[in-house]
Amino acid sequence: MKKIIYLLSLLLLFSSLFQAQNNASSPGEILGGLQKLKIVGSVLYIAAHPDDENTRLLSYMASERKIRTGYLSITRGDGGQNLIGKEQGDALGLIRTQELLAARRTDGAEQFFTRANDFGYSKNPEETFAIWNKDSILSDVVWIIRNFKPEVIICRFPTTGEGGHGHHTASAILALEAFDAAADPKRFPEQLAYTDVWQAKRIFWNTFNFGTTNTTAPNQIKVDMGVYDPLLGKSIGEIAAESRSNHKSQGFGVPRSRGSSIEYFKQLKGDSVKTDLFEGLDQNIDGTGNLHPEFTKAIDAIIKKYNPAAPEGILPDLIDLRKMLIHNSNRDSYLFKRKCMETDNLIAACAGLWIEASTTDYMGIPGNKISMNLQIIKRNNCEVSLEHIQFINLADTVTSLPLKTNEMVTMKHNHLLPADMPWSNPYWLNEKHEVNRYVVKDPLMIGRPENTPAFSVIFHLKVGDLPLSVERPLVYKYTDPVKGEIYRPFEVLPPATVNISDKVYAFMDANPKTVEFTVKANTPGTKGSLSIVVPEGWTAKVKNPDFTLNLKGDEATVYVLITPGKTPVNGKLSVSLTINGATYSKSIRRIEYDHIPYQFILSDAEASLVYMQLKKTGTNIGYIPGAGDDIPACLKQIGYNVTELNDDMLATQNLSKYSAIITGVRAYNTNKHLQALYDRLMDYVKSGGNLIVQYNTNNQLGSVPSKIGPYPFTITRDRVTDEKAEVVFLKADHPVLNSPNKITPADFEGWVQERGIYFASAVDKSYETIFSMHDPGEKENEGSLIIGKYGKGNFVYTGIVFFRELPAGVPGAYRLMANLLSLPNNK
Repeated sequence: MKKIIYLLSLLLLFSSLFQAQNNASSPGEILGGLQKLKIVGSVLYIAAHPDDENTRLLSYMASERKIRTGYLSITRGDGGQNLIGKEQGDALGLIRTQELLAARRTDGAEQFFTRANDFGYSKNPEETFAIWNKDSILSDVVWIIRNFKPEVIICRFPTTGEGGHGHHTASAILALEAFDAAADPKRFPEQLAYTDVWQAKRIFWNTFNFGTTNTTAPNQIKVDMGVYDPLLGKSIGEIAAESRSNHKSQGFGVPRSRGSSIEYFKQLKGDSVKTDLFEGLDQNIDGTGNLHPEFTKAIDAIIKKYNPAAPEGILPDLIDLRKMLIHNSNRDSYLFKRKCMETDNLIAACAGLWIEASTTDYMGIPGNKISMNLQIIKRNNCEVSLEHIQFINLADTVTSLPLKTNEMVTMKHNHLLPADMPWSNPYWLNEKHEVNRYVVKDPLMIGRPENTPAFSVIFHLKVGDLPLSVERPLVYKYTDPVKGEIYRPFEVLPPATVNISDKVYAFMDANPKTVEFTVKANTPGTKGSLSIVVPEGWTAKVKNPDFTLNLKGDEATVYVLITPGKTPVNGKLSVSLTINGATYSKSIRRIEYDHIPYQFILSDAEASLVYMQLKKTGTNIGYIPGAGDDIPACLKQIGYNVTELNDDMLATQNLSKYSAIITGVRAYNTNKHLQALYDRLMDYVKSGGNLIVQYNTNNQLGSVPSKIGPYPFTITRDRVTDEKAEVVFLKADHPVLNSPNKITPADFEGWVQERGIYFASAVDKSYETIFSMHDPGEKENEGSLIIGKYGKGNFVYTGIVFFRELPAGVPGAYRLMANLLSLPNNK
């Protein structure tokens, strides 16, 4: 029994090598695959976040050394900022997960994660471990090492803090401790029901020279990774750049590099080496004792015989090699399973097989029928037959069909999805989680980058006389008139979902608000009713709770009148649907970008109800979009008329009709034309307007921050990450703290993730600093909010994270923002 579960865990952590294989392989890729068959060994790179990985090293190991290569990102990057859209938190983590997978498809490595949540910037590992619970995340790292079985482990960061971010340092500490713990049967013994202990041979730190920090040294191991791969027609530097440029939500597009490129490595533990990371380790497969002693000789003969113009010529030899694996190997070994999958991939590639399972609709409902198109073609001149087709959780279809060369076979099948089939959703988001880590109930899923496909089809073939099984996920395929052929994953959804128009509803008085709920049918003939649960002290009156949706995709809007009582308790409003006696309470959030597959999150249908004492002046607000945030919707909740301003409007409109103008986060980073509009904005301030600039990053602005405001200041990387850090009022009589709302320390209670980021420094004396705050053990920082009078108006730069606090429904953040928007004119 243990062997069965062990092999299952191996397959889970093989990243579905055969299933994920492309339907076509170039002659160079086939030759590279043949060369890789001879190689054993694996290397695991460990760091903290998406984008921390050294894609040059991953590309070099996977393409040049042909070693099984993996990247373990401790987090999914949920706590960072988003350069391409409004997504934050879990949704941003989903985007960055897919960007990492796109990067791995480019550089040839595999991707893994722990359950750790990226809770935002951390200044030291002590804080990081206190939030994550160190042992929980260490167990995940050990689990991945025990299954991936790396001979060599490489850290991106040191344990001594030169990497800056507390998560960075924590990732290295975890890697170093897991190096020993993975080999100790007394550590996390519950894992040994599924896998075995594993001792990596050595662990290194990939030292770096970033900015002013140079941790490389002449006595470290040096490897030139700037080589050229003639099989792919690219240098490692070119592949690495293409891989890294997939991190689009972080703006990490980089140029392709060519020529010599030295990487440095400092050994941390293990048997001592001097010249190479794999020095002294026999990477020849014959040295393992697990496979037939003639295996390498057979592969060499196949490589010698291989003709790129007729790859099917080596099929008989590959079939013999596969039989050699079956009959003369330790079939329980990790290496046997790995080499079987690699050989199967090569057999399918040399046969010119293209296999696909697609559906006529991108979604299905448990218990409902789906229609599938199954297609297979053999494009090379060889003997292949389709024996039968197997559907996951469904009966096999018997087919016995010889395939003719270059003749597409299309089969149509209709099947009922199992009534108890789970809905599609990122597995780590199925359960609500705290700020520290995700809840994953199935231990075998820990480490996986994403779900297994919702529905798969297995094509059982014979190539010559060799049985070969090819698994394909069911996908939806359509043609866009601009983008061409597009694929998206098949989704399993509830009969209907319900979305709420806003994340937070802010009330300043007893006046009711109408909340819109959109019910969308995922199956025809959906009838039901909607019900609401509100926190104590609130009432909800549903105007018409019943809905009838005749067609799939139809929507109904249900209006609910929400009224606060005398003492309403801030909390969550939740909604559910009753359909055919069953209750459904999921909303759906779709994430669509061209560079990643379609994604979505099913989550509980709920929104925040917030009652606050708040006054405001002015009505019309202009908003200059930046990298993306939800602040305009939040301002509308407290009664402002918000107009999003584009460059033409800024250049030609009479801006005096706006009592205040706000720039979205990173607006000056993402819109270079704002520099050309500098004079227009300064004239607006000078004439009596309030211009509020939210945070920008200094790495893209370079020397231009002084051109943002009327007087010079510098944008730094300073921040306060403790959301409970004390906030000291430096100018208690300043209007921003008194009008129209009296700001007190209570307004800084209940903040989420952090206080502020990218604070100002080197501030001109014409500005006033309002707050002082600091993280534990650090000096006071006065750069979170600066205000400068200019003519009749006011210029504000703030690193305070309104973009997090307003969508989270933090009353004090709303009150402080209202005061900024209400700054009085200067005489």
